[in-house]
Amino acid sequence: MTVRPPVARLLVLLTSGTFLLVTRVAAQETPAGEPALAPASALTTPGAGLVRAHLRFLSADLLMGRAPGTPGAQVAAHYIAAQFEALGLEPGGPTGSYFQPVRLLGVTPEVSLVLGIRRQTTALEHGRDFVAWPERPDSALSVDGEIVFVGYGIQAAEWDWDDYKGTPLAGKILLMLVNDPGLTDASRFNGRTLTYYGRWTYKLEQAARMGAVGAILIHTDKTATYPWSVVRNSWTGEQIMLDRRVVESLQFGAWMTADAARRILAETGRDFEALVRRAQQRQFRPIGLGAHAVVRLRSRIRQIEGANVVGRLDGADPDRRHEAVVLTAHYDHLGVGLPVDGDSIYNGAEDNASGVAALLAAAAGFSRAGTQPGRTLLFIATTAEEAGLLGAEAYVTEPIMPLEQTVAVLNIDRANLRGATHDAVALGSERSTLGQHFRRAAAQEGLEASRDPNPGAGQFYRSDHFPFARAGVPVLAFQAGAQFADRPPDWGAEQEARYTQERYHQPSDEFREDFAYEGALQQVRLLIRLGWSLAAGSEFPEWHPDSEYRSAGERLRLRRARSPDR
Repeated sequence: MTVRPPVARLLVLLTSGTFLLVTRVAAQETPAGEPALAPASALTTPGAGLVRAHLRFLSADLLMGRAPGTPGAQVAAHYIAAQFEALGLEPGGPTGSYFQPVRLLGVTPEVSLVLGIRRQTTALEHGRDFVAWPERPDSALSVDGEIVFVGYGIQAAEWDWDDYKGTPLAGKILLMLVNDPGLTDASRFNGRTLTYYGRWTYKLEQAARMGAVGAILIHTDKTATYPWSVVRNSWTGEQIMLDRRVVESLQFGAWMTADAARRILAETGRDFEALVRRAQQRQFRPIGLGAHAVVRLRSRIRQIEGANVVGRLDGADPDRRHEAVVLTAHYDHLGVGLPVDGDSIYNGAEDNASGVAALLAAAAGFSRAGTQPGRTLLFIATTAEEAGLLGAEAYVTEPIMPLEQTVAVLNIDRANLRGATHDAVALGSERSTLGQHFRRAAAQEGLEASRDPNPGAGQFYRSDHFPFARAGVPVLAFQAGAQFADRPPDWGAEQEARYTQERYHQPSDEFREDFAYEGALQQVRLLIRLGWSLAAGSEFPEWHPDSEYRSAGERLRLRRARSPDR
């Protein structure tokens, strides 16, 4: 991305709004030894008008869905940088600008998939029966491989589960279920709380480790937790990947509808439901289906100069300003895609113009506090999240401030635009001591700290905090609470299910005049309170002993102990 600061200054648009003092007082005394939150008189948060203005602009048709590598994404990035500049935040990029370059590739494939079964060939329809994409930036790819059904495609020693059983799979195409065995048996894995083993990303990673050339994921609404329209809209058109050397990957990945899988398996003489039942048994072994798939992909490839947008509020303590609290939200969405009811712009109002609006509001609160905590605050609007958390992954690979000096990451993906709640939710609060800070900040706001209301969706693994967690940095991801004020108990869950079916990754995720901002402002106040508490403190949160990220966190702790800044 070519950075022209004067352009950024011109993009400081009409987004001035009324600021309201956060006047709630602490619900309890600050425990001894913990950093005090900023005085209530020092904390400010914008009124709904400012949040609405950011959201309206970022989700406008003018920005054409903010896909990486498009003019709309560049306008969004410069707009965010301009807001950081207007707030008095310092440029946080590595070259003295507000931009951290993220080198990307855009790959637009033309796809065909033909099956050979019992000397008969069957061609599947792209978009209706399947979607496929290259996992490597190859302009031409042709794969002919035997199809092997591998159940859930999981190898997890800690759960005494191995779908592979040492079966040689080099050169094979693996057909597999999404989710994990806990979905149907609460005694296995984490029951209905999805583990990372259930995520499609893990399954492709593991298939590559097994030497497979391709992997086909079988989609159902229940196992994927979203409809086929989300898959079709997300995996057709240009696909984005990081521009870096691929060490270990498949040649292609694919999704297939359950109906298409049933037809194919029936042609091989096998029953889909019977195979699913077998996959739920611990003794399952891979099953050769006596079928071949020929997958051809011809791709147009272009280089993209993407960017994370970074603003910095330096800490006031010379001994601790090298330590950072990071606040994140992704600004990209899907761009222009398949038309639905005549609309082809995927505006991404809730996902995630709303999160960026909340991030900018939190930055405004910090900048207007009139004082600074000891540690530095980094505000990062990330790119290419929808393509697989790529902007966050790029930051973790080349961090602006060392990961061992990163106190925590607070991420917001889809702010609450449905109204005030009596509770607050932060994914990951049960995984580290960050949860204690979150519960105290929620109490300061008169809110109950609740757990994930939909653990089966695996949201913890689906946004930009996750690459930081894998690298060992404690994280929280803010979600809407479940207990909405003046609403029936199940109203929030019903609204979330409706959003997933009707607007998630659809052109209908547009700005709406009936958005309610009280809930988003609650989240902004929590971000400010929690961020201030962490930035004013001196301790580093730690993963709990049973967390899968404990060992990565320990490696960061050891690096921190050896740091000359200690």
